[in-house]
Amino acid sequence: MSITEQAAPQMAPEGPGLFKRITNAVGAENLSLVIALIIMVALITTQTEFFFSPRNLMNIGQNMAVVGLIAVGMTLVIVSAGLDISVGSIAGCASVVCALTVTQMGTVIGGVAFGMGIGVVLGLINATIISILRVNPVVATLATFSAFRGVAFLIAPGGRPIGVLDQNLAWLGSGRLFQTETFPGLPVAFIILIIVACVAHFVMSSTVFGRSIYSMGGNPVAARLAGINLTRMRYAIYAISGALSGLAGVIVTARTSSGQPASGTQGLELEAITAVFLGGALMAGGKGTIVGSMLAVLLLATLSNGMNLLGIATFYQLVAKGLLLVLAVAIGQWRLARAEKQQSKLAAAGK
Repeated sequence: MSITEQAAPQMAPEGPGLFKRITNAVGAENLSLVIALIIMVALITTQTEFFFSPRNLMNIGQNMAVVGLIAVGMTLVIVSAGLDISVGSIAGCASVVCALTVTQMGTVIGGVAFGMGIGVVLGLINATIISILRVNPVVATLATFSAFRGVAFLIAPGGRPIGVLDQNLAWLGSGRLFQTETFPGLPVAFIILIIVACVAHFVMSSTVFGRSIYSMGGNPVAARLAGINLTRMRYAIYAISGALSGLAGVIVTARTSSGQPASGTQGLELEAITAVFLGGALMAGGKGTIVGSMLAVLLLATLSNGMNLLGIATFYQLVAKGLLLVLAVAIGQWRLARAEKQQSKLAAAGK
C-alpha cells in the first residue's frame, strides 16, 4: 500500500437515507397509509386553517384513545384468526361498572380495576363460547354483542347513564400534561394509548407469546404440532382484548363524567375492526401489526376531525368509514390471493 493510500482518510459507510429510515420505522407495508394520511391532511388544510392549531391536533390525539385501545386488542384477536364484534358492548358494560364503583365506593382506582376486570370476564366468556362450544367467532361475538349490551342496560339503574362527579376520574379522560400558555398539553388518554400500544408492539414483535399469536393465525395445525396450546392462547388473547375494551369504557366514563351503557351502539367495534384491517391485517389471520393499526386509527381520527371542521354531517362519516372497511378487506383479500398465486408458481417451478 502506498503512502498516499495510507494517508487517505477512511470514509465511514453511509447510513440509510431518510426514506429508508421512514420505511424501517413504519414498515414498508404501511407506507400506503402514511401517503393516504398526507394526502388527506393536505386536502383538509386547503379547506380550513384550523387543522394545524395545537389545540385541534391534541383533540385528534384525545379522540384516538378509545378506538385505539380497542384496536390494540382487536389486532391480537384478528392476527390469531379470530374476530370480536362485542368489544363496543364490553366497553359499555365497563363504563357502567366503573361509574357504579366510583359513585358507591368513592375510589377511582377501584373503578378502573373493576371496569377492566369486567372486560376480562366478558372476554373469557367469548373465548369459552368459541373454544368449548366450537362456535364460529363471528357468530359467537355477534351474539354476545347483543347480550353484553343488554347486560350494560340491566346494570345501569333504569337503563340510564350514571352521573359521576369525580375530578380524578375526569382527569383520565380530559386531563392534559405538559400544559403551557402556548401549548394545550398532551391528553392523558392519548398518553395511555401510546403506552399500551408500545407494550403491545413489543409483545407482538419480540416475545414468544407474540410469535405464537402469528403462528396460531397463520397455520393453526403447525402451531399445535409445535406445542402451542391454542385453547389457552385464545383465552389469553380474548382476555387481553376484553381488558383493553374495558379500559376504553373507563376512558368513556372519564370523558363524559357518566357511565354510558349505550357505548356499544356508537360503532366502536366498526371503527376498531376497520382500523385493524386498514393496518394490513387479514381475515384469515397470521398478519397484522400494532404500528399499522395505530396509523389506521390516526387516519380515521383525522378523517372524522376534518369532516367535523368542514361541517360534514355525521351520517356521511359513517358512510365513509363503512366504505373504508370494505376497501381494506378487499385489498387484504387481493394481497392474500396474490401471495398464494406466487407460492403456487414457486412450487410449480420446484423452488
